[in-house]
Amino acid sequence: MDLHFGDSKPTDDERAAVDALLGPPESSWEGADRSDADLRWARGGREARDRRDLLLPGLHAINDRVGWISDGALDYLCRRLTVPPAEAYGVATFYAMFSVKPRPATVLHVCTDLACAAAGAPELCAGIEARLGPGSGVAVERSPCLGLCERAPAALAIRAGDPVRTAVSAPATVEEAVLAASAPDSAPEEPPAALAVPQAGQDGLMLLHRVGVVDPASLDDYRAHGGYAALRRAFELGPAGVIREVTDSGLAGRGGAAFPTGRKWQATASQPDRPHYLVCNADESEPGTFKDRVLMEGDPYALVEAMTIAGYATGAHKGYLYLRGEYPRALRLLEHAIAQARARGLLGDDVLGQGYAFDIEIRRGAGAYICGEETALFNSIEGYRGEPRSKPPFPVEKGLFGKPTVENNVETLVNVLPILTRGAPAYAAIGTGRSTGPKLFCVSGSVERPGVYELPFGATLGDLLTLAGVRDGLRAVLLGGAAGGFVRADELDIPLTLEGTREAGTTLGSGVVMAFDAGVPLPRLLLRIAEFFRDESCGQCVPCRVGTVRQEEALHRIVERTGADAAGDIALLREVGRAMRDASICGLGQTAWNAVESAIDRLGAYE
Repeated sequence: MDLHFGDSKPTDDERAAVDALLGPPESSWEGADRSDADLRWARGGREARDRRDLLLPGLHAINDRVGWISDGALDYLCRRLTVPPAEAYGVATFYAMFSVKPRPATVLHVCTDLACAAAGAPELCAGIEARLGPGSGVAVERSPCLGLCERAPAALAIRAGDPVRTAVSAPATVEEAVLAASAPDSAPEEPPAALAVPQAGQDGLMLLHRVGVVDPASLDDYRAHGGYAALRRAFELGPAGVIREVTDSGLAGRGGAAFPTGRKWQATASQPDRPHYLVCNADESEPGTFKDRVLMEGDPYALVEAMTIAGYATGAHKGYLYLRGEYPRALRLLEHAIAQARARGLLGDDVLGQGYAFDIEIRRGAGAYICGEETALFNSIEGYRGEPRSKPPFPVEKGLFGKPTVENNVETLVNVLPILTRGAPAYAAIGTGRSTGPKLFCVSGSVERPGVYELPFGATLGDLLTLAGVRDGLRAVLLGGAAGGFVRADELDIPLTLEGTREAGTTLGSGVVMAFDAGVPLPRLLLRIAEFFRDESCGQCVPCRVGTVRQEEALHRIVERTGADAAGDIALLREVGRAMRDASICGLGQTAWNAVESAIDRLGAYE
């Protein structure tokens, strides 16, 4: 192993941040004072490898305390974990929220993605930069989607220190965003999650019925409103019975791939290799998606209970909740919920006195869209760059740490609760034959009431937009986010089902429904989508690494009318798009051309 440690030393703050996570160093090799420990030994073999997964939390610890990751801090963390600094540098530079160059302790992330761009993000950024100016002690960074689309435009301020402090401004004005950055403790409190649910409190809701009704910090309130009835039912059924109920319900994954959840659970549970792991993918980074955030902020105990059921059914005793780094309030509420559940015997060595051991650990992402892909997420947790793996082997055979792993997103897991409390037949009766149950939709853009909506599969796009109050002059609707496709304003009768959107030549994806009126410049919007994919490509495979750059270049030429004519560039876009779709290793490259293609073919974007 070629370590190549440098001569840089960590500051006291950097050392304290790492030691708070890993404990004091045990030898001089790890950075202890030579008078107290021996330089001749270091951790090795399995003991060293088993600590590699602490690399991402260690980078977070440094970045949270200081605001950036210096050479000395990185070297110290690498010594503690016996990780080659070159590898750790590759990990640190992979994530958008980290910096390996000096920057102010306060960073203001201003979203410039689709919903926020349409709501005036460029003007907001210009106003903030003019107000703060150089030497303000605040770094202003243009950010991809912050998951606050219902309150666009949005800004997130992060001030490093002990403890790190955060403040959200959404919908943001120049004054409020500057206040959040300059005095995060004095910034107005975020509105409750219920304000993102226009249906809050209505009868008939299954997934959102507690949002706005219960105190998200109160375990007693959660249990008073039906909480943990599903887990008790799971223990009555046994693991095989739970999987049978989930299979019979027809529940399909809600992250976009729509793989049958029961089949995934059964495949994991049947693997003889041990241990098994459960991973909850809460890294929703698709532009326009915020449903998982609302669930976690409005009903966090539901996710804790659902993860416990999934772990019990699949034979897992450890669950990892991989949470977006841009969701500070969700982090606080989930940390509290997990601690309360553990203290009350709902997590730990003997869950509900049933002899089943299960616990949950939160791992924070750091700004990488690709980590929404399940195998890239596993690499991220393990302390490597978040690059997708080739499949097979599939995660149910060799997933996290090379062991059988079941991975589901937040919405998929929370659907398990009504399946167990109401029964599989009652759940399967909702929706359509091939798309069962309720679905959450993230509606934003040119509507009067943006937010998360719960509808049974089978409702039409027009039904949903009527609920949200679509504005006059609707030009197009983007389904599925940046990886989805556009439909015209005269196609609102499309049924919102997996098969209905497929037959209409588009996709439901993760539930993004973003409306755009005639005032939104479509060519600029498509260019922003291309920029997003260029930035978020991990660069592992050539079709995506090169194709996303060529796609952006061609769209730049079309928008600016320089170089080749539009017809030639559109032909080039089609050729590049087919290559990415056919040859990319994962869904990012395979879908990077979808929205642009649909805008050209269905909307006549460049006519």
